[in-house]
Order: sequence, then C-alpha cells, then structure tokens
Amino acid sequence: MNRRCQHCQEPLEGRVDKIFCDAQCRGLFHYHHKKERKVTLFDSIDKQLKLNRRLLKHFNRSGKSTIRATKLEEAGFNPAYFTHYWKNNRGQVYLFCYDVGFLATMENGRRKFLLIDWQDYMAPKRAKHHPL
Repeated sequence: MNRRCQHCQEPLEGRVDKIFCDAQCRGLFHYHHKKERKVTLFDSIDKQLKLNRRLLKHFNRSGKSTIRATKLEEAGFNPAYFTHYWKNNRGQVYLFCYDVGFLATMENGRRKFLLIDWQDYMAPKRAKHHPL
C-alpha cells in the first residue's frame, strides 16, 4: 500500500494511520480547507459576536465606562448581536456579549453605550428544589 501525505503527496513512513508527513503539512491542509469552505450563517454570527466582545472589552477596561455609539460602531460593533440580556431593578435592559454588557443611552442628544462587566448578582435566581 502506497500511502501519501494529504497535502504535499509525499510518501508517508511510520504509523499506518498517519495522513500528513509533518505538522506544517497538517496545518496548511486545514488552513486551505477552511478557506475554501463556504461561510455559514453560524460562522458570520459567531464572528460578529466575538468582534463585539473584543471591542467591548477594549473600551471597558475599568469595568464600567461610557462611550459614544458612533465610535464603537465605526470600529465594527453591531448592537444587534448579543448572547443574552439582564434587566435591572429600574427596568433597564443590558445586552451582553458573553461577559461584557452594554446599555444604549442618550446624553445631550448623542447616542452612547454604557459598558459593564458581568457580575455574579446578575445571574438568574434558581428555583429551590423541594423534595416530594
């Protein structure tokens, strides 16, 4: 049986289940395979969520800060993409991208986002289990 590397087609030596001649060929094969793959809806949503989180983290280094909406959106932030929400006692709804949240506000006629980090007290209350 003449086995060959899936990337460079060089003959393989060693283990019978070996499919690449080295780590470089394995990496290049998967890189090219991923580039050729059609981008799915899941991929585009996941990419935007990760970008949103990265931008929120970047602009919220103190744990709570305010930023102009245009500055965040010009960097690629899209507020329509979030993972979950939290409603405070005043009825304000914070939208979260994983562990960083934002609240759309208006100050002096300008749209702004109040950025916060997730806190333990924001977790939903669990119902107590009562044995029968």
